[in-house]
Amino acid sequence: MNNELEKKTYKIITKEGTGEIVEKKSRFIASVYAVQSQEEAEQKIAEVSKKYWDARHNCYAYVLGSMSEISRCSDNGEPSGTAGKPILEVINGAGITNILVIVTRYFGGVLLGTGGLVRAYTQAAQAGIANAEIGSMTYAQKLTLTLDYNLVNNVQYYLRQEEIPIGADRYAADVQYDIVVSSDRVGTIIDGLTQKTEGKIKIEKGEEGYFAI
Repeated sequence: MNNELEKKTYKIITKEGTGEIVEKKSRFIASVYAVQSQEEAEQKIAEVSKKYWDARHNCYAYVLGSMSEISRCSDNGEPSGTAGKPILEVINGAGITNILVIVTRYFGGVLLGTGGLVRAYTQAAQAGIANAEIGSMTYAQKLTLTLDYNLVNNVQYYLRQEEIPIGADRYAADVQYDIVVSSDRVGTIIDGLTQKTEGKIKIEKGEEGYFAI
């Protein structure tokens, strides 16, 4: 993976959601989950299929990986291409990964045709995602700041200005703050903190990876 791709920001589900539409007496219930692996996705699919055991179809799509490397979808008995693929297209259109969307259909007795099914599964998936909460994962680095008590106000003020929340804090002989900074800002923030404290702050670089910031 090249450096540019590795540092891409991507969207995830931070709070699961559900949505429902009714089309010609058929109920379409969308369930949206955050998942980290194919095994977890398959387990959720099994759970929802058991929950809605009396439904005609439980169609789904999921996307995994920071680059959306893995995607799967299923029509679960609906005509080919009318359910799983439209759900997957909604997910891809929203730019979300590590997500599973299952749309459960209770048949209302009226055939919708292929076009009607595509529209219904699309709208249901959109409704489910609209009722979920979405956050971002950014390639970033942890920094540990060590400073004297007389620098606390200056450092806290600077971090607020830069919209960087303090994670863990420790107060002993000196003060330590843990912060997470997006990789493209690390140099700027270190320089800024150094200037604000006239070089009297100690900054240790820590873990790099994807963080919700």
